[in-house]
Amino acid sequence: MTVINLTATGYHSYDNKYVLIFSGNEDVIYVSTGNEVKSFDVHMADSWKPLESYNYNKDEINQIGCNSKASFLAAADDSGDVKIIDIQQNRLYKSLRAGHATVKICSTVRFLPWRSWEVITGGLDSKLVMWDFSKGRPQKIVDFGVPDVGSQGNVGQCLNPAFVHALAVPEVDVVERVGKVCVVARGDGVVDVIDIESEVALLKSKSSLKSKKVGSIPKSSVTAADSQAIDQKKRKLHLDYSVGGHTAAVSCVEFSMFGEKGNFIISGGNDKQVKVWNWLTSLDADETARDSDLLRLSLNLSKKVNWLCTTPTDTDNLVICDTSKIVKLYTVA
Repeated sequence: MTVINLTATGYHSYDNKYVLIFSGNEDVIYVSTGNEVKSFDVHMADSWKPLESYNYNKDEINQIGCNSKASFLAAADDSGDVKIIDIQQNRLYKSLRAGHATVKICSTVRFLPWRSWEVITGGLDSKLVMWDFSKGRPQKIVDFGVPDVGSQGNVGQCLNPAFVHALAVPEVDVVERVGKVCVVARGDGVVDVIDIESEVALLKSKSSLKSKKVGSIPKSSVTAADSQAIDQKKRKLHLDYSVGGHTAAVSCVEFSMFGEKGNFIISGGNDKQVKVWNWLTSLDADETARDSDLLRLSLNLSKKVNWLCTTPTDTDNLVICDTSKIVKLYTVA
């Protein structure tokens, strides 16, 4: 086992905000600290001199992410900006702006594994932004601060703003089975599952209709658009207090790696609980079965949950980091 001692290179433990090791190149780790990102070779444990330093962000970086081809790195910061860095050419590729509200923290970022030029971000403006980073502009913005029409709300839940604290997307090898979805961990205690393809398709449909004159729109076109909107609504999954969800902000969310990958969604929150969601089978069930079968398991902890991850093993397959000094391991059968 290699121990990474970043304090020897001038780092302080409270400065290291995010560490990233991606499957495209396990020999290199990326560490964000303050407004910069540094890369290290895991085999150079004696010196731990950085391979590269990236100083493109002006504000403190909250999260970094890398695409599946290990060619681009994204760094989301407190200003709401996202810097896309070409890590093969060691240069800034694009700055993503105007997606999140001015001076609103961009808290999380993920590359979409099935689209080589797209990245998705969430922020403390309660917005989820889908970007085409090759063009440097948003494709679609979902505002969770706007109440859903017909929503019954989260009865009995102490509501906070619907800040986006974390995102999860399935790995590329399970996308065909689970769908091109994104899971959103929200500050109001809700976990949302959104079908990305449906969102983009609906956007294109609306743009196509707007480009035509009102008097020339065939009735069949409007019917198709309405049908698509209905289908999109069905593909959204809203995991809130009414189905056994969190009663405080959701801080982290991940797809399960154990068993058949992606079968479960795991979420942790400030209510000191971890939820295991049986989301995949419930999407195909009728409405009654869906509400009763969604929550597979609920774990009660003594501290707020900061982060969690899963492993592909049969035992000790759920790792939880809370606000205590103890890392907890659980087995989810």
